[in-house]
Amino acid sequence: MNMAAENNKTVAVIGAAGKMGQRVSNNLVESDFTVLFSENSPKGQELIRSLGRELTDSETAAQQADVLILAVPDIVLGKVSEQLVPLLKPGAVVLTLDPAAAYAGLLHPRADVHYVCAHPCHPSVFLQRKTQAEVDDTFGGIAAPQEVVAAYEGGDEEKQALAGAVIRVMYAPVVDVHWVTVKQLAVLEPTLVETIACMVGALLNEALHETVHTVGVPEKAARAMLLGHTQVALANTLKGDNPFSDACLIAMDYGRDSIVKDDWKKVFDDGELDKVITKMLKIKEIRR
Repeated sequence: MNMAAENNKTVAVIGAAGKMGQRVSNNLVESDFTVLFSENSPKGQELIRSLGRELTDSETAAQQADVLILAVPDIVLGKVSEQLVPLLKPGAVVLTLDPAAAYAGLLHPRADVHYVCAHPCHPSVFLQRKTQAEVDDTFGGIAAPQEVVAAYEGGDEEKQALAGAVIRVMYAPVVDVHWVTVKQLAVLEPTLVETIACMVGALLNEALHETVHTVGVPEKAARAMLLGHTQVALANTLKGDNPFSDACLIAMDYGRDSIVKDDWKKVFDDGELDKVITKMLKIKEIRR
Protein backbone atom coordinates (compact mmCIF):
# COMPACT_ATOMS: atom_id res chain seq x y z
CA MET A 1 0.00 0.00 0.00
CA ASN A 2 1.43 3.38 -0.99
CA MET A 3 1.71 6.46 1.22
CA ALA A 4 -1.17 8.26 -0.45
CA ALA A 5 -3.49 5.35 0.28
CA GLU A 6 -2.41 5.36 3.93
CA ASN A 7 -3.23 9.04 4.19
CA ASN A 8 -6.84 8.32 3.22
CA LYS A 9 -7.45 5.47 5.67
CA THR A 10 -8.75 5.70 9.22
CA VAL A 11 -7.73 3.15 11.84
CA ALA A 12 -9.66 2.97 15.12
CA VAL A 13 -8.20 1.29 18.20
CA ILE A 14 -10.84 0.03 20.63
CA GLY A 15 -9.32 -0.58 24.05
CA ALA A 16 -6.48 1.84 23.37
CA ALA A 17 -5.36 2.00 27.01
CA GLY A 18 -4.93 -1.74 27.47
CA LYS A 19 -1.57 -3.51 27.30
CA MET A 20 -1.84 -4.40 23.62
CA GLY A 21 -3.92 -1.33 22.83
CA GLN A 22 -1.09 0.89 24.00
CA ARG A 23 1.54 -1.12 22.13
CA VAL A 24 -0.20 -0.94 18.77
CA SER A 25 -1.23 2.68 19.32
CA ASN A 26 2.35 3.75 20.02
CA ASN A 27 3.36 2.57 16.56
CA LEU A 28 0.23 3.72 14.74
CA VAL A 29 0.67 7.34 15.87
CA GLU A 30 3.96 7.36 13.96
CA SER A 31 2.24 6.33 10.71
CA ASP A 32 0.36 8.25 8.04
CA PHE A 33 -2.95 6.64 8.98
CA THR A 34 -5.60 8.73 10.68
CA VAL A 35 -5.85 7.05 14.08
CA LEU A 36 -8.79 7.20 16.50
CA PHE A 37 -8.41 6.08 20.11
CA SER A 38 -11.30 4.68 22.11
CA GLU A 39 -11.30 3.58 25.75
CA ASN A 40 -14.23 2.99 28.10
CA SER A 41 -12.63 2.96 31.55
CA PRO A 42 -12.12 6.35 33.24
CA LYS A 43 -8.60 5.39 34.32
CA GLY A 44 -7.79 4.34 30.76
CA GLN A 45 -9.21 7.55 29.36
CA GLU A 46 -6.98 9.53 31.72
CA LEU A 47 -3.98 7.56 30.47
CA ILE A 48 -4.82 8.25 26.82
CA ARG A 49 -5.12 11.98 27.53
CA SER A 50 -1.82 11.96 29.41
CA LEU A 51 -0.18 10.65 26.24
CA GLY A 52 -1.50 13.65 24.32
CA ARG A 53 -4.02 11.63 22.34
CA GLU A 54 -7.61 12.64 21.74
CA LEU A 55 -10.39 10.26 22.72
CA THR A 56 -13.20 9.22 20.41
CA ASP A 57 -16.22 7.32 21.67
CA SER A 58 -16.31 3.76 20.36
CA GLU A 59 -19.50 4.16 18.33
CA THR A 60 -18.16 7.20 16.45
CA ALA A 61 -14.80 5.50 15.94
CA ALA A 62 -16.50 2.43 14.47
CA GLN A 63 -18.57 4.52 12.08
CA GLN A 64 -15.49 6.30 10.73
CA ALA A 65 -13.06 3.37 10.65
CA ASP A 66 -11.65 1.72 7.55
CA VAL A 67 -9.90 -0.67 9.92
CA LEU A 68 -11.35 -1.37 13.37
CA ILE A 69 -8.81 -2.87 15.78
CA LEU A 70 -10.46 -4.67 18.68
CA ALA A 71 -7.66 -4.57 21.26
CA VAL A 72 -9.82 -5.98 24.03
CA PRO A 73 -9.63 -9.26 25.99
CA ASP A 74 -10.83 -12.37 24.15
CA ILE A 75 -13.60 -13.02 26.65
CA VAL A 76 -15.36 -9.74 25.75
CA LEU A 77 -14.67 -9.74 22.01
CA GLY A 78 -18.08 -11.23 21.23
CA LYS A 79 -19.94 -8.57 23.17
CA VAL A 80 -17.83 -5.71 21.80
CA SER A 81 -18.20 -6.94 18.22
CA GLU A 82 -21.99 -7.17 18.65
CA GLN A 83 -21.98 -3.53 19.68
CA LEU A 84 -19.63 -2.11 17.04
CA VAL A 85 -19.64 -4.28 13.89
CA PRO A 86 -23.20 -3.23 12.90
CA LEU A 87 -21.99 0.39 12.88
CA LEU A 88 -19.16 -0.18 10.40
CA LYS A 89 -19.34 1.10 6.86
CA PRO A 90 -19.50 -1.61 4.17
CA GLY A 91 -16.07 -2.95 3.26
CA ALA A 92 -14.46 -2.11 6.58
CA VAL A 93 -11.86 -4.43 8.11
CA VAL A 94 -12.26 -5.84 11.64
CA LEU A 95 -8.83 -6.69 13.03
CA THR A 96 -8.48 -8.82 16.17
CA LEU A 97 -5.22 -9.68 17.91
CA ASP A 98 -5.84 -13.30 18.95
CA PRO A 99 -7.53 -16.13 17.01
CA ALA A 100 -9.55 -17.79 19.79
CA ALA A 101 -12.74 -15.73 19.47
CA ALA A 102 -12.72 -15.91 15.66
CA TYR A 103 -12.17 -19.68 15.75
CA ALA A 104 -14.94 -20.11 18.31
CA GLY A 105 -17.41 -18.14 16.17
CA LEU A 106 -17.93 -15.42 18.76
CA LEU A 107 -17.44 -12.43 16.47
CA HIS A 108 -20.64 -10.73 15.30
CA PRO A 109 -21.22 -11.90 11.69
CA ARG A 110 -21.65 -9.43 8.87
CA ALA A 111 -21.24 -10.35 5.22
CA ASP A 112 -20.00 -6.99 3.94
CA VAL A 113 -17.05 -6.53 6.33
CA HIS A 114 -13.71 -8.32 6.35
CA TYR A 115 -12.43 -10.19 9.42
CA VAL A 116 -8.67 -10.42 9.97
CA CYS A 117 -6.68 -11.70 12.92
CA ALA A 118 -2.99 -10.97 13.37
CA HIS A 119 -0.72 -12.21 16.15
CA PRO A 120 2.93 -11.25 16.63
CA CYS A 121 5.57 -13.98 16.74
CA HIS A 122 7.80 -11.88 19.05
CA PRO A 123 11.53 -11.50 18.32
CA SER A 124 13.17 -14.85 17.62
CA VAL A 125 15.48 -16.42 20.17
CA PHE A 126 17.93 -16.66 17.26
CA LEU A 127 17.68 -12.96 16.37
CA GLN A 128 21.11 -11.34 16.05
CA ARG A 129 20.53 -8.22 18.14
CA LYS A 130 22.76 -5.29 17.25
CA THR A 131 21.69 -2.61 19.72
CA GLN A 132 20.82 -2.45 23.40
CA ALA A 133 17.28 -1.41 22.45
CA GLU A 134 16.90 -4.66 20.50
CA VAL A 135 18.27 -6.66 23.43
CA ASP A 136 15.77 -5.03 25.78
CA ASP A 137 12.81 -5.56 23.43
CA THR A 138 11.97 -9.19 24.19
CA PHE A 139 8.25 -8.77 23.42
CA GLY A 140 8.60 -6.96 20.09
CA GLY A 141 6.94 -3.91 18.61
CA ILE A 142 9.61 -1.45 19.73
CA ALA A 143 13.09 -2.11 18.34
CA ALA A 144 13.66 -5.82 17.73
CA PRO A 145 12.42 -7.18 14.37
CA GLN A 146 9.71 -9.82 14.49
CA GLU A 147 7.43 -11.74 12.16
CA VAL A 148 3.63 -11.83 12.29
CA VAL A 149 1.13 -14.56 11.43
CA ALA A 150 -2.26 -13.34 10.20
CA ALA A 151 -5.50 -15.02 9.18
CA TYR A 152 -7.85 -13.78 6.48
CA GLU A 153 -10.32 -15.89 4.51
CA GLY A 154 -12.25 -13.16 2.68
CA GLY A 155 -10.41 -13.41 -0.63
CA ASP A 156 -10.25 -9.65 -1.30
CA GLU A 157 -6.64 -8.77 -2.17
CA GLU A 158 -7.16 -5.04 -1.62
CA LYS A 159 -8.54 -5.57 1.89
CA GLN A 160 -5.79 -8.05 2.69
CA ALA A 161 -3.22 -5.48 1.55
CA LEU A 162 -4.83 -2.81 3.73
CA ALA A 163 -4.82 -5.13 6.74
CA GLY A 164 -1.22 -6.09 5.99
CA ALA A 165 -0.16 -2.44 5.92
CA VAL A 166 -1.77 -1.80 9.31
CA ILE A 167 -0.26 -4.99 10.74
CA ARG A 168 3.23 -4.01 9.62
CA VAL A 169 2.87 -0.64 11.32
CA MET A 170 1.33 -1.73 14.61
CA TYR A 171 3.82 -4.55 15.21
CA ALA A 172 6.84 -2.76 13.71
CA PRO A 173 9.58 -3.48 12.96
CA VAL A 174 8.16 -6.44 11.01
CA VAL A 175 10.27 -8.81 8.90
CA ASP A 176 7.35 -10.58 7.22
CA VAL A 177 3.62 -11.31 7.56
CA HIS A 178 2.61 -14.95 7.00
CA TRP A 179 -1.01 -15.55 5.93
CA VAL A 180 -2.86 -18.65 7.17
CA THR A 181 -6.42 -19.75 7.91
CA VAL A 182 -8.19 -18.98 11.18
CA LYS A 183 -7.94 -22.61 12.28
CA GLN A 184 -4.24 -22.75 11.44
CA LEU A 185 -3.62 -19.62 13.49
CA ALA A 186 -5.56 -21.18 16.38
CA VAL A 187 -3.35 -24.27 16.17
CA LEU A 188 -0.31 -22.01 16.37
CA GLU A 189 -1.78 -20.10 19.32
CA PRO A 190 -2.71 -21.64 21.71
CA THR A 191 -1.60 -25.19 20.85
CA LEU A 192 1.96 -24.77 19.59
CA VAL A 193 3.11 -21.76 21.56
CA GLU A 194 0.98 -21.70 24.72
CA THR A 195 -0.07 -25.30 25.35
CA ILE A 196 3.42 -26.54 24.47
CA ALA A 197 6.15 -23.87 24.32
CA CYS A 198 4.99 -21.69 27.22
CA MET A 199 4.27 -24.80 29.29
CA VAL A 200 7.81 -26.02 28.63
CA GLY A 201 9.15 -22.63 29.73
CA ALA A 202 7.20 -22.88 32.98
CA LEU A 203 8.48 -26.45 33.44
CA LEU A 204 12.06 -25.22 33.04
CA ASN A 205 11.45 -22.65 35.77
CA GLU A 206 10.06 -25.36 38.06
CA ALA A 207 13.10 -27.52 37.32
CA LEU A 208 15.37 -24.62 38.21
CA HIS A 209 13.52 -24.19 41.50
CA GLU A 210 13.93 -27.89 42.34
CA THR A 211 17.63 -27.79 41.45
CA VAL A 212 18.22 -24.83 43.76
CA HIS A 213 15.79 -25.39 46.64
CA THR A 214 15.58 -29.19 46.82
CA VAL A 215 19.00 -30.33 45.62
CA GLY A 216 20.85 -27.28 46.94
CA VAL A 217 22.83 -26.17 43.90
CA PRO A 218 23.81 -22.47 44.14
CA GLU A 219 21.24 -20.46 42.17
CA LYS A 220 23.71 -18.49 40.05
CA ALA A 221 25.41 -21.69 38.92
CA ALA A 222 22.13 -23.46 38.16
CA ARG A 223 20.68 -20.48 36.29
CA ALA A 224 23.84 -20.03 34.22
CA MET A 225 23.88 -23.71 33.26
CA LEU A 226 20.18 -23.77 32.41
CA LEU A 227 20.08 -20.59 30.31
CA GLY A 228 23.15 -21.53 28.30
CA HIS A 229 22.00 -25.07 27.69
CA THR A 230 18.48 -23.96 26.81
CA GLN A 231 19.93 -21.88 23.98
CA VAL A 232 22.17 -24.67 22.70
CA ALA A 233 19.34 -27.22 23.03
CA LEU A 234 17.07 -25.05 20.88
CA ALA A 235 19.83 -24.42 18.37
CA ASN A 236 20.63 -28.11 18.09
CA THR A 237 17.01 -29.25 17.75
CA LEU A 238 15.42 -26.40 15.76
CA LYS A 239 18.37 -25.29 13.62
CA GLY A 240 20.52 -28.42 13.48
CA ASP A 241 23.58 -26.42 14.51
CA ASN A 242 25.38 -29.25 16.27
CA PRO A 243 24.46 -32.89 17.03
CA PHE A 244 23.90 -33.96 20.63
CA SER A 245 26.43 -36.35 22.12
CA ASP A 246 25.53 -40.03 22.51
CA ALA A 247 25.37 -39.62 26.29
CA CYS A 248 23.07 -36.61 25.95
CA LEU A 249 20.75 -38.58 23.68
CA ILE A 250 20.50 -41.31 26.34
CA ALA A 251 19.63 -38.69 28.98
CA MET A 252 17.07 -37.13 26.63
CA ASP A 253 15.37 -40.51 26.11
CA TYR A 254 15.26 -41.01 29.88
CA GLY A 255 13.70 -37.57 30.28
CA ARG A 256 11.06 -38.25 27.65
CA ASP A 257 10.15 -41.61 29.22
CA SER A 258 10.01 -40.05 32.70
CA ILE A 259 8.17 -36.81 31.95
CA VAL A 260 6.29 -36.87 28.62
CA LYS A 261 3.05 -38.84 28.20
CA ASP A 262 2.90 -41.25 25.27
CA ASP A 263 -0.29 -39.63 23.95
CA TRP A 264 0.88 -36.01 24.22
CA LYS A 265 0.31 -35.32 20.51
CA LYS A 266 -3.43 -35.50 21.11
CA VAL A 267 -3.27 -31.74 21.81
CA PHE A 268 -3.23 -31.32 18.01
CA ASP A 269 -6.62 -33.05 17.62
CA ASP A 270 -9.52 -30.76 16.69
CA GLY A 271 -11.48 -31.82 19.75
CA GLU A 272 -8.61 -30.91 22.07
CA LEU A 273 -8.22 -27.52 20.38
CA ASP A 274 -11.93 -26.90 20.91
CA LYS A 275 -11.60 -27.97 24.54
CA VAL A 276 -8.75 -25.61 25.41
CA ILE A 277 -10.31 -22.64 23.61
CA THR A 278 -13.65 -23.09 25.39
CA LYS A 279 -11.71 -23.06 28.67
CA MET A 280 -9.75 -19.96 27.66
CA LEU A 281 -12.87 -18.05 26.60
CA LYS A 282 -15.00 -19.42 29.47
CA ILE A 283 -17.73 -20.59 27.11
CA LYS A 284 -19.65 -23.86 26.95
CA GLU A 285 -19.00 -24.72 23.30
CA ILE A 286 -17.48 -23.61 20.02
CA ARG A 287 -20.16 -21.82 17.98
CA ARG A 288 -18.76 -21.89 14.47
